[in-house]
Amino acid sequence: MLPEMTDKTLETLNAKLDELILTISRLAPPIPQPADLTVADCFVWNAESGVLDPVQRVNRVDIGLIRGVDHVRDILLDNTERFSAGLPANNVLLWGARGMGKSSLVKAAHSAANSGKDGSALKLIEIHREDINTLPRLMGILKSAPYRFILFCDDLSFDHDDTSYKSLKAALEGGVEGRPSNVIFYATSNRRHLLPRDMIENERSTAINPSEAVEEKVSLSDRFGLWLGFHKCSQDDYLSMIDGYVRYHDLKIDAEQLRTDALEWATTRGSRSGRVAWQFIQDLAGRLGQPLKD
Repeated sequence: MLPEMTDKTLETLNAKLDELILTISRLAPPIPQPADLTVADCFVWNAESGVLDPVQRVNRVDIGLIRGVDHVRDILLDNTERFSAGLPANNVLLWGARGMGKSSLVKAAHSAANSGKDGSALKLIEIHREDINTLPRLMGILKSAPYRFILFCDDLSFDHDDTSYKSLKAALEGGVEGRPSNVIFYATSNRRHLLPRDMIENERSTAINPSEAVEEKVSLSDRFGLWLGFHKCSQDDYLSMIDGYVRYHDLKIDAEQLRTDALEWATTRGSRSGRVAWQFIQDLAGRLGQPLKD
């Protein structure tokens, strides 16, 4: 009698365990499938699901339309083309004035480096600032792929009590394994050292060894072999940007009227930059009733 009851008890227990396992499996998130990297040249890293979302239409401009930053443009393009060709290249930090085309230049350089190449071997992957701590996981996914990757973080900076910069330091150059040879990191920032000045000064004033504390903070930017500075543009550079857009989009307007309107627009905005120039062009095309090229 006892053995029979034991067998029934075990049978019931096994059934309950099977039900529990089935229920838990339904609650668990699906296992991420490897990204099909052939479907696009650009992707966005979705850290929550652990997948790469393809971007079919990238928001970018032709590299020839980015004016006033010729020197840094050529340096970035050369670095990108060398990396695409399998040659040594550096991580890049594009820092400086707002609206001067830092992120536009990264996307344009990627497109130019891929131009005319079958298979689009160079991929651009955007990683959001708040997902920087998942960078090692993303690199682990990419290191065995048959492509080369630019990991791009726009408007990268770190605030007080934010320690995720340590993850970035380790991912870029630290650790036993180091950065995969088929991955490079481009970032834009308004800060050259990626950290607020008062944060660095606070470290200097409160640390037992001030120089070491500051070195710990500043050493993050040292992981970038290239620092490309972007400064506020002159009036001539601003008007050159305007002229380039007008010719590219074939907008019909008198040259003197264009100059007058463009300068008035910059005055009302209180600044001159590539972003202000593009905003003026959108307003101008709308007033003229002329569409802009894709």
